[in-house]
Amino acid sequence: MAEFVNVEVADQIATIKLDRPKMNVLNAQVQREIAEAARAVDADPLVHAVILYGGERVFAAGADIKEMGAMSYTDMATHSRALQDCLTAVAHVGKPVIAAVTGYALGGGCELALCADFRVAGESAKLGQPEIQLGIIPGAGGTQRLPRLIGPARAKDLIFSGRHVPAAEALAIGLVDRVVPDAEVYQAARDWAATFTGGPTVAMKAAKQAVDQGLEVDLDTGLEIERLQFSGLFATDDAKIGMGAFTEKSTPKFTGR
Repeated sequence: MAEFVNVEVADQIATIKLDRPKMNVLNAQVQREIAEAARAVDADPLVHAVILYGGERVFAAGADIKEMGAMSYTDMATHSRALQDCLTAVAHVGKPVIAAVTGYALGGGCELALCADFRVAGESAKLGQPEIQLGIIPGAGGTQRLPRLIGPARAKDLIFSGRHVPAAEALAIGLVDRVVPDAEVYQAARDWAATFTGGPTVAMKAAKQAVDQGLEVDLDTGLEIERLQFSGLFATDDAKIGMGAFTEKSTPKFTGR
């Protein structure tokens, strides 16, 4: 059992919940536990969708500044790799991942939310990359995932200023996908996650990989990634089930194989 990161599975939805009072600060232990949780839900065939959640008050306020402040360059050269690997494990979950953001998602907390496929935020949520105010820069993907999501100019605005972005603005610039009343954040994420359950999980993973990997390469290479993923799915039972159900005008019952 992890100390600060819990995984609960119900109705094919896994919730990865951070529980390190008061602000879910992401120290080295929490980082390790997040990575372990991400790998576990990715490997679980009973999980069709994943929610990242920090609780009703806060998503995650960032990395542990006291822990980092004591590190030398050589310490951080090693630690920064583990930090990036932790969040990359979340980004590599081959299932739809939804971040349910309440309160603050700052620094490493914002970078964790960026690893999700979708973000649902409460009306009073605030997101941002305030590292510049400490004399450093984002080190867990913020300078890379943020511009890919909202564009380089907007990302530079947030990274250079370090300002906190309110939920309404985050929605307008595409940093979050939905804004709901604070008390409804987790349920909204569950309702969204439920739309992905019962589906063809192999095809879902292929779709996610095709999109994510395609964004990192030129168009011709991306089209080849898509072609290979598309063709490969014709070897699955789910493709036969789905197309057979379409022909028979029935509801497909996918098996994940």
